[in-house]
Amino acid sequence: MSVQFPYLMSSGRIGPMALANRIVLPAMDMNVSEHGEIEQTEIDHYVARAAGGAGLVITGACAIAFPHGAASMKEPGLSDDRYIPGLKALADAIHAAGSKLCIQSTHHGKVARVDVANDRPVLAPNQPDYSYDLSALADSTPSELARMGAATAGKPTVYQEMTHDDIAWLVTTWADAAERVAKAGADAIEIHVAHGYILGVFLNRRDNQRTDEYGGPLVNRARLACEVIAAVKERVGDRLAVLVRVAGEEYGQDGGLSLPESIEAAELFEAAGADAIHVTGWGRNPFDNFTDGPLPARVGAYLDNAAEIKKHVGIPVIAVGRMLPEVAEKAIAKGRIDYAAMGRQLLADPELPNKLRDGRFDEVRPCINCYLCVAENFFDDTPFCAVNPALGNEGLLPLEPAAEPKHVVVVGAGPAGLESARVLSERGHRVTVVDKADRLGGTMWFSTMTTPDNERLLRWLRSEVERLGITVQLGTPATVETIRALRADHVVVATGAVRPKPELPGGDLPIVQTGDTLRALMLGTATAEEAGPVLRTLGKLGRVSGLTKRPGVVRQLTKAFLPMGKDVVVIGGSLVGLELAEFLAERGRRVTLLHEQQQLGLPLAMPRRWTAVRHATEHGVQIHRNVSITRITETGVEWTEGDQTHSAPADMVVYADGTTSAAPLADELRAAGFSVDVVGDAGEVNYIHGAIHSSWKAATTV
Repeated sequence: MSVQFPYLMSSGRIGPMALANRIVLPAMDMNVSEHGEIEQTEIDHYVARAAGGAGLVITGACAIAFPHGAASMKEPGLSDDRYIPGLKALADAIHAAGSKLCIQSTHHGKVARVDVANDRPVLAPNQPDYSYDLSALADSTPSELARMGAATAGKPTVYQEMTHDDIAWLVTTWADAAERVAKAGADAIEIHVAHGYILGVFLNRRDNQRTDEYGGPLVNRARLACEVIAAVKERVGDRLAVLVRVAGEEYGQDGGLSLPESIEAAELFEAAGADAIHVTGWGRNPFDNFTDGPLPARVGAYLDNAAEIKKHVGIPVIAVGRMLPEVAEKAIAKGRIDYAAMGRQLLADPELPNKLRDGRFDEVRPCINCYLCVAENFFDDTPFCAVNPALGNEGLLPLEPAAEPKHVVVVGAGPAGLESARVLSERGHRVTVVDKADRLGGTMWFSTMTTPDNERLLRWLRSEVERLGITVQLGTPATVETIRALRADHVVVATGAVRPKPELPGGDLPIVQTGDTLRALMLGTATAEEAGPVLRTLGKLGRVSGLTKRPGVVRQLTKAFLPMGKDVVVIGGSLVGLELAEFLAERGRRVTLLHEQQQLGLPLAMPRRWTAVRHATEHGVQIHRNVSITRITETGVEWTEGDQTHSAPADMVVYADGTTSAAPLADELRAAGFSVDVVGDAGEVNYIHGAIHSSWKAATTV
């Protein structure tokens, strides 16, 4: 399918800066700089997105007073001329790749972790009078908590209420930083007035309770940001475009910035000299609503706010927040916004703009919104991508052609098998995929029921299989004989994990289902013995899925038609169990979730995990942690918590624990003389991230 994006790919201008298209890489911290100096790894990362066609590349946060006011010793600094050569090397490389460079400038204020770690008070409008709800951290492991605490050396935060001298210093320091950005040859500077950083906390009335000319009404709370904008504009406005990033709305706490206030602030910023407004959002408690902002789960999350702000300013407006290409194209075509910032999408596929330009929309590898990349920022570490192993390792591309093309048989059509087939085919091998199921996707097809974003990856992998002409044989069980008949030179086993029934009293009762048997029911391939007399009606849904083979259709159908009893007990609150519990509760089932450990949702990335637990609770899931399952009966489940005994009724029990890797076919094939690789959950259970990365590693060495 050829999809055209004429508006997204049209040229534009922001202040003195001309841009080739309307696609912007927004700031995504890479945490690879050394003591404030940009390193080659960071340059390679940004150049990959520039060469991929992004019209404007914005760096991650750069500290204007580094190391003071910095969130990390790994972020670039703008506080000294010694940082100019690294900035210039970046600017030159971005220009050589055909794009324009914007440096994001900030002072992190009360979230300046480097200041805390070094016993410096952090700058704030005033002493804060609130603390965050940290209860979500109950679902973070001791190791994760230790890694988070390391960024501040485990020290408490001490606040310094900014004096007028501090304010004057900040304005001058920002202008000096802008001068260095201009000397480095960059094209723009972005002034950060959001996400809890110093200018952002002055702007909202919950954080800013000053009574002088910098507090009170919005015009006063915006004064500091306006002074910074005006000083930067005066110093470098003829050489740099001046972008201002502001939250259209803040979430999760009374007194956060509202849209009417953001509109007024944007008007003031324009009057102060801003050349563009970049509209983001902020969930004020990162441990509770990080997936509301700054990294939203909802597609086009801040589009409406950006469109409203655009009605009130005469300068370009950039929208961020899961601005998928099709969403951005419509918004620009209708004049709602001028530019679209695509962060995680460009991490997943840096070639996205070029593919859109060339009419290859189906080839765009999608972000699956898993939050693995951004979760690393909580640990002051370098992001990685579940679907793009080359993120941060740009030297892995282009793929090296195979020295000796072979016929490779891939057993299993899940994410590991399909990614293996794709990479092998791109390298020049002839590939045949075999799977006993009647459709592509394996367990990922089933996971799209609870995690719709996985369907984007499945559609892309299907499209790639078709584009590359990969031979697929469905309904074909793999044995040594079938592999021998295919005359394979090499075999990749991607048969997935094993999900046994529980070794508990009553674990073999008909009401007990595992991930494997439940998937068989949904796909209409379960035997009568597997379904059991109580659950055979669920086979009706399986027959429907067999007719459509479209996850989205089945997902919608289950909201009205889910032929199972009302009471469900899910045993195991890891990734699968937690998401399945929410899925069933959302569809009107009374769900009890039993977990033998403390932390739910492992190995989901922390922000997504925290949100998943919250959503499950909001949907009415009864969660019990640190339990010991006693037995399963024909009508329910019994367990103990501490010295208390409990039970819950159940028409169905889903055992979502005990998932293990296993690849007996690989052993049989090796014994028969075949060269074999094992990838994905068959080798080590690590879900989509593990499937893609292990497949890439194996397929690039054949």
